[in-house]
Amino acid sequence: MKSPFLTMIAEQMYLKRYAKSTIKAYLYWIASFIRFNSMRHPTTMGDNEVELFLNHLVNQQNVAPNTQTQALNALSFLFKEVIKKPLSLSLGFIKSKRATKLPVVLTQQEINNFFKVCSAEHYLPCGLLYGSGMRLMGVLRLRVNDIDFDYNCIRIWDGKGGKNRVVTLAVELIPQLRSQIQLVDSYLQLDLKNPLYSGTYMPHLLRKKYPNHNRQLGWQYLFSSHKLSIDPESKQLRRHHIDEKQLQRAVKQTADDAKIRKHVTPHTLRHSFATKLYPNRLKMRVSVGIKSDLGKALIVSNSGSIVKINNAV
Repeated sequence: MKSPFLTMIAEQMYLKRYAKSTIKAYLYWIASFIRFNSMRHPTTMGDNEVELFLNHLVNQQNVAPNTQTQALNALSFLFKEVIKKPLSLSLGFIKSKRATKLPVVLTQQEINNFFKVCSAEHYLPCGLLYGSGMRLMGVLRLRVNDIDFDYNCIRIWDGKGGKNRVVTLAVELIPQLRSQIQLVDSYLQLDLKNPLYSGTYMPHLLRKKYPNHNRQLGWQYLFSSHKLSIDPESKQLRRHHIDEKQLQRAVKQTADDAKIRKHVTPHTLRHSFATKLYPNRLKMRVSVGIKSDLGKALIVSNSGSIVKINNAV
């Protein structure tokens, strides 16, 4: 990253534990905002320039509502957290009216074909995406302690929107989960013999409250990377979870191998989970059960497919 200003923003976001994808997206929009304003420094700009930029995204680039919202969130972070000059709560800009896309869902036959050819390495995380309706990063950030075998559920901490919730655990995945935990334990035993190993990352203030827990099995990532790496925040040697791009590529390759002629992503499995919950109900309604598991309100058709989903899904 060539710009010292953008490098400083990235480092600040790393310290606040923003996801890598969020950091990348925010830096993109901040850089686009600066270029749109003829390379002026953001400290010399404010509400007016932000409104003009957001209008430009709609009028000239015809971006979707979610894209415009992401750009606004990036600029809000810039002015509030970096420049210390928060934007007005009553910005007057044109909001995108472009129709949102309906989600892609897989039929039961396509799901069967997908898992028949899914690799052993990625079967379990894909099974959680579909079997529990979890988001991609929610799966990758799971710790061993988050799996509750007694109540067949999974605890998700600090998920999208900073919310905690509990989702169901597909009992078919329990044997694989136990095997995965054994693999994580074997990684841990090797790591503990490494004098440079600093333990797994502990979120927020828990590292101070439980200073020794970062070397315990329960706090290790369920889908740990096969190699150690340097934590960009602390510069210490740790074992992080696998990269999200690895699972994204695996899902795409598996869909191709299964001859599924749809654009399949990890989120497609989550959407397909929603449709499987109530496959044979006759009336269209807002499903409270699905809302409980997904953390959203969905409208499901009489065929069991999703007709409309909350924008935040």
